[in-house]
Amino acid sequence: MPTRLEKSTRAPLVRGRNPSAQNAAFSVALAAAIGCGLPVFVHAQSAPTNPAPIVQPGAPGMPSKTLPPNTTGTVPPVSTADIDFMQGMIMHHQQAVEMAALIPARTANKDIRLLGDKISLSQTDEMKFMKRWLLARGEPDSMAMPGMPEMDRSGNPMKAMPGMLTPAQMAALRQAKGAEFDRLFLAGMMQHHNGALVMVKRLFDTPGAGQDADLFDFATDVDNTQRAEIRIMQGLLRQK
Repeated sequence: MPTRLEKSTRAPLVRGRNPSAQNAAFSVALAAAIGCGLPVFVHAQSAPTNPAPIVQPGAPGMPSKTLPPNTTGTVPPVSTADIDFMQGMIMHHQQAVEMAALIPARTANKDIRLLGDKISLSQTDEMKFMKRWLLARGEPDSMAMPGMPEMDRSGNPMKAMPGMLTPAQMAALRQAKGAEFDRLFLAGMMQHHNGALVMVKRLFDTPGAGQDADLFDFATDVDNTQRAEIRIMQGLLRQK
């Protein structure tokens, strides 16, 4: 049986009164109870049992349709070229980050340092995105055979991604310092970036590839960003 205090905080329900009027009456009673220092017992309302409908927009000129309540989202289908592109670009980005990591110990050039920081941060974040994208589709984040980076998953020698520096070029970069390092870094990173542009073009030239919205946006952003950075590096090389 409700206590006197509980009764005092309840707003009278009038038959036929609309919900907004009842809510207003409750608010008045609640404010009075609080003003008198009385304890207030608030009972949470239960969540609506009827969820909002799921509506699928129709194609241009076609009507929309309401989907069943148990409808769940699905990842759009991807092609082999999509998977290869993401796995290959992860490997490609890894070398760019490795190149940028050489900068602090080999040059004091502020422009080179700023460029290296930008490349390192952006491409590290992009690698995280690509790995999440592959994981969501049940794909490995590397095209290499586990424990054998020189071999692909088919057991064949790993092919170098377009524009990647050769072991000899990487060795020369590690040994250089000062102005020589700056020159080799800029030339090597321009080569590297141009290779990424080739990879994007190959993706979009492949029938059925690049249709996934997230992948399309990412590949387009890679193309735009690396073209802009190539122009920056061309300007820095001309200064030398």
